Amino acid sequence: MISMCQNSQQPARMSEALAMLDCALDALTASDAGALPASVQAQVLRALERAEAKHTAARAKMLAAFTAKDGYEDDGQGSARVWLRWQTRITKSAAAGAVGWARRLTAHPVIAGALAAGEISVSWARAVCEWSDRLPEDMRADADQILAGASAGGADLADLAGLAEEMYQRSCPDQDGPDDGFDDRSVGLDVTFGGTGRLTGDLTAGCTAALSAVLEALGRKAGPEDIRTAAQRRHDALAEACRRLIAAGMVPGRAGQPTQILVHMGLDQLRDLPGASPAQAAWQAARTHQPGWLAGPEAGAAACDASVVPIVTGHIDPAALDHLTDAFLASHGLPHGTPSAPGASHPASGQLPWRSRLRLRNALLALAADALSGPGGLAARLRATLDSPPLASISLPLDIGPASDTIPVHLRRLVIARHPQCAFPGCQQPASICDIHHLIPRGKGGPTALHNLAPVCSFHHLVAIHRWGWALTLHPDGTTTATSPDGRILHSHSPPANAA
Repeated sequence: MISMCQNSQQPARMSEALAMLDCALDALTASDAGALPASVQAQVLRALERAEAKHTAARAKMLAAFTAKDGYEDDGQGSARVWLRWQTRITKSAAAGAVGWARRLTAHPVIAGALAAGEISVSWARAVCEWSDRLPEDMRADADQILAGASAGGADLADLAGLAEEMYQRSCPDQDGPDDGFDDRSVGLDVTFGGTGRLTGDLTAGCTAALSAVLEALGRKAGPEDIRTAAQRRHDALAEACRRLIAAGMVPGRAGQPTQILVHMGLDQLRDLPGASPAQAAWQAARTHQPGWLAGPEAGAAACDASVVPIVTGHIDPAALDHLTDAFLASHGLPHGTPSAPGASHPASGQLPWRSRLRLRNALLALAADALSGPGGLAARLRATLDSPPLASISLPLDIGPASDTIPVHLRRLVIARHPQCAFPGCQQPASICDIHHLIPRGKGGPTALHNLAPVCSFHHLVAIHRWGWALTLHPDGTTTATSPDGRILHSHSPPANAA
């Protein structure tokens, strides 16, 4: 390779050198790269890599001299890094990187010379310096010489890493193991236009393993509708991990909330009725084997450091409702008797028509529900008589109509009780880490009410619905369907994940 600067072309002054630099780069940027043969393109790329190495060495040399003379003070700045950000209009991380190279090459003059000669790339030079820094100080110069010579002789990066490790093992035989990069750990976050940012850093092995596990667990495809790239999924996984950490109250200064215990008690228990029905016992046994449900000693242990929320449940007894209907009819002197079958064309003598009796039955059921539920209902009054203060707290309304700035905690609990997982068809994310989605947006008059809310995981909520335009529909039976902008429909019910 012919030198890019022949002796007859040596600039006499620094201004001439800078002018030649600009001229050469202008010629490259103005060229028709697509019209060049591949061999010429390859030649240019190799030369530009050498130029970058020389640029790094030249900038580090000039910046080190500038810093030694405190040249930044002439412009009223307190450090070279701040001066670079202001005068060269680069980001904070870029300025820190330039200062880092100045310090690094001052400590590694052999590598600085290799960069200045274009014999080693910038990325390889940094790796070599990091490996040498692991050695005792009096051995670093020799290590740099050996590694730089091996690089110039054709060794690849893996060979250089093995050579550096061998030198380390011979020079530090008493060490338990190689340096894990703990002293060089760093993370930089630059905030750019519109609040977006750029994340850079050097991670330790432990941090890398932990972050890899998080990105792998949260960055998987969420379903056939997930068309994100792998890089986009990793970004969203990092954002999701941060949201979960904040939502869990584990960020300092955010007053973390302890575990919450939901104490489910039947109305028959409050009324001190003997025993429980086989169905209730089976339901409790099934719930106990689901995540988050505890019974017996485990429940007592979990309640030691938990907020306790009482939930009173009950079931409709059809026989008792029929007795209530008969009692109402008898008290008003109206005919009653065994209800006619729904398919009967004419009611039996002395009986109400079936539809009339059904309407009365439903009306009485509604009145009974009003009497039992709500802050002033029988269930609340009975629960308030319990000795345990957590279980005797004030009642919470089951639903609200008007929209509010935030979804009330009690309404969020009901939404999660109805859908223990993400309501988007096919998604298995637990509702505890989901966002609560307004099916009809608030901006379009959608109320903050139980029938208009559903738990949706971050991907399906933030990306699939609000960015890609999927629409989620909640049906009266609790099932959901998701409709894509092109009309494709996914069902949450049997058969699962069918696409129309």
